[in-house]
Amino acid sequence: MNIADLDLNLLRIFDAIMRTKNVSEAGASLGLSQPATSFALAKLRKACGDTLFVRTPRGMQPTPRAQSMAEPVRHILSVVETEVFKVSEFNPRTTERTFVFSMTDIGEMVFLPKLLSRLREEAPKIVIKTVTIPAAQLESDLESGAVDIALGYFPDLKKANFYQQRLFNSSFVCVMRADHPVVHKRLNLKQFLTLSHAVVRAEGRSQEVVEHFLMRNGLSRPIGLHIPHFMSVPYFLANTDYLVTVPLPAAVEFAKVTPLKFFELPLKNAPGIELRQHWHARFHRDIASKWMRKIVYECFSAPDVKPLSNR
Repeated sequence: MNIADLDLNLLRIFDAIMRTKNVSEAGASLGLSQPATSFALAKLRKACGDTLFVRTPRGMQPTPRAQSMAEPVRHILSVVETEVFKVSEFNPRTTERTFVFSMTDIGEMVFLPKLLSRLREEAPKIVIKTVTIPAAQLESDLESGAVDIALGYFPDLKKANFYQQRLFNSSFVCVMRADHPVVHKRLNLKQFLTLSHAVVRAEGRSQEVVEHFLMRNGLSRPIGLHIPHFMSVPYFLANTDYLVTVPLPAAVEFAKVTPLKFFELPLKNAPGIELRQHWHARFHRDIASKWMRKIVYECFSAPDVKPLSNR
């Protein structure tokens, strides 16, 4: 017998006849008519080369061949029902799963505290891992499952196989030490274009938004420092006269670390960025991934973060 020719539904009919010893009752239990059930039994007999069931006063009795098939058939049906088509279960309170987020160091500063606080209450055994992935590699890592969610500003993740969900829009602000010798109660355009800036060249793409805006408008500013990470910003700002342009949520966090002040950019139609969570279509219906994305959305979905100063 060629397995490719076998309709697995015939196994359900075989099992039903074994249980009921009656063709009509077997069909009824499966929602089939008596003729349809008889037709299926004929196909089974032909496939097996055996009559399988013989009509007797005590009902349809199995032949030795049918008796030998009964237990393997029940096992196959059980595996299909309980394993192949089993609905995955996910209990956040007991799971020890590791979730991998792609985010920059500034993303860790903005997102992690609130996210970890929420997870501590609802999923105490979950493990969170953050990675910083080059843009060229992030697509493949999301597709493979090496990364579960990209959280932040990722403008390149726009292909058809990627989902995204908006969390909030953020403006940019200019940050400096609280006792800056030139900038006092406000930052004007002349100060912005003449004072020395520090620029962060991180894996994140947010800084490109400001750079491209300045280029499109024919503006330039003196740059005295290039650094690859955001985490050092509050520390060197406290002891220098540099200005640094960052998204507003980062400025708020920086000001918690050391005495700093920040002002909205003195630019007409200043740019902003939209922070989102991104995931691959392969995991769109994964129950654990859906749960984590719901947590992220509930933690960070908010109206647009508008320009403010802390003066």
